[in-house]
Amino acid sequence: MSFELQSAEESGVDPGRLDLFLSRVRLEVEHGPLPSAQVAVARHGHLVAFETFGDATNDDSYILQSVGRSVVAATVWKLLGEGMLSLDERVGDIIPEFATNGKEVVTVEQVLTHSAGFPFAPLGYPKMLERNRRLEAMGKWHLDWEPGSRFQYHLTSAAWVIAELVERRTGMAFHEYLAAEIVQPLGLGLILPLPADQFDEVLAVPVATDRTSDDQEVDPWGPWYLNNPEVLSGGEPSHSIVGSAADLALFFQALYHSNLWADGIVDEATRVHRAEAAWGEKLYGGSDEITSMGLFCVVKGEFGNSFMPRTGSPRTFGNGGAPLQLAFMDPEAGTSFAFLTNGYPLSGYDHTVQGENFRIIVADLGNDLVGRD
Repeated sequence: MSFELQSAEESGVDPGRLDLFLSRVRLEVEHGPLPSAQVAVARHGHLVAFETFGDATNDDSYILQSVGRSVVAATVWKLLGEGMLSLDERVGDIIPEFATNGKEVVTVEQVLTHSAGFPFAPLGYPKMLERNRRLEAMGKWHLDWEPGSRFQYHLTSAAWVIAELVERRTGMAFHEYLAAEIVQPLGLGLILPLPADQFDEVLAVPVATDRTSDDQEVDPWGPWYLNNPEVLSGGEPSHSIVGSAADLALFFQALYHSNLWADGIVDEATRVHRAEAAWGEKLYGGSDEITSMGLFCVVKGEFGNSFMPRTGSPRTFGNGGAPLQLAFMDPEAGTSFAFLTNGYPLSGYDHTVQGENFRIIVADLGNDLVGRD
């Protein structure tokens, strides 16, 4: 897709800060391990920068992985703002098939804040391809702990519940609702699901950055799971959205500069609803750092963490994801940015010292683009 750019000066973005941000990303491709990277910046409803470095172009899309959760969240925010869904509703009252094995008490808010109690409830390929098999799986899910008692990322299970909630309340499959009510009205290029025959055509296909021999295998249950055209085309909502950095930067702007969301709902959704350290292994999002959760998004709040910007206002929100992708907005500054790459370590996430340092630097530079008065 082609996007019209507004100059940094006209948008109020500091040209020097913007150049520093873009240069740091370029450095990681030209003199680092990444095969390609794509970055975009927007402010006050306008795209300010959109560049791709390495073995890709601005016409290429990327697998958004967990960065796509912000888009998933926004579909629910629409329903909340329009009175079609309430946070205190019990999921089982909307999806009766879900109301088994103690899950009858799980609320919509608990699903959106990763505190519902079934973080690793199984639903993979090929069961996820058919709605009746998804509902059958949900009926078999058990709780790992009491709903509301802790925060642990529900990596794929929460998104399937969200998708079914959307379908029950709108009569449209999640991907149909997303396309008709958000993507198409905003003129974005986000795709869910990506047809298998388009995998190599539109995608910057993931590349292993630390493979030293051909017999080294990737983690089949980590982010590499989606490096399979058939699996990706299954459309698991929380990780399988495909798009560009420009799509993401402009999506965040639309939350405030379009009429698609009811007044006040985005502010309510992006305030801190829960703040604590995430349970679980580091590979699956566990951390000793305090994470502030909005409604299916991470908020900087009082604490921040190493997977989001330390710069900008406490209202900064968005999501990070594998391998070290980022997409955030600071409503007070009016800026949004996205950083995407197809360079994955074999483990999926880049938790090396160099990778984590790079992620922190890019997050901080991308969220610090407006000069001080």
